[in-house]
Amino acid sequence: MPHCILEYAKPLEAQLNPTKLVQAVYEGAYSTGLFEGPDIKTRAIAYQEYLTGADKTAFIHVTVKLLKGRTDEQKQRLSSTVIKRLISLQLSDISITVEIVDMESNSYAKHLT
Repeated sequence: MPHCILEYAKPLEAQLNPTKLVQAVYEGAYSTGLFEGPDIKTRAIAYQEYLTGADKTAFIHVTVKLLKGRTDEQKQRLSSTVIKRLISLQLSDISITVEIVDMESNSYAKHLT
């Protein structure tokens, strides 16, 4: 835990390799000290078709899903650290957002083979 789901506007790939986006989100989550490295799952989804309001402004949105129980302070630290890491990539004309979502432990299932 956590699951970091990175959604972004596909045209950003002209400015930056998506691997660097995924790495930035991972590093942001890891640097908070809230998680062990192997526990952080990060993945990306590129969108070719999107609108940001009435315009087609580039965007990055990160949803971080984690098991319920973190304090508001911990969640704020996670959100701000991930967004700062993405800002450090110095992308231009972009909206960057991060959302922290609590998952219920009684409905979360995991299976490893």
